[in-house]
Amino acid sequence: MAVPKRKHSNSRTGTRRSQDHKTARQVAYCANCHEAILPHAVCPNCGTYMGRKVVEMEEK
Repeated sequence: MAVPKRKHSNSRTGTRRSQDHKTARQVAYCANCHEAILPHAVCPNCGTYMGRKVVEMEEK
């Protein structure tokens, strides 16, 4: 089994781990009602997708 010959320094370990952080979710805005939505998803507020009505929403 392969075993490292020397210990990696804290700096080297930290440099490698710096790429492991979480990133924020990407947000798009609905062209119809300007509500924040996930990309490539039907707007939960007005029911439109790519400029056309795909889901009938009941009025509040």
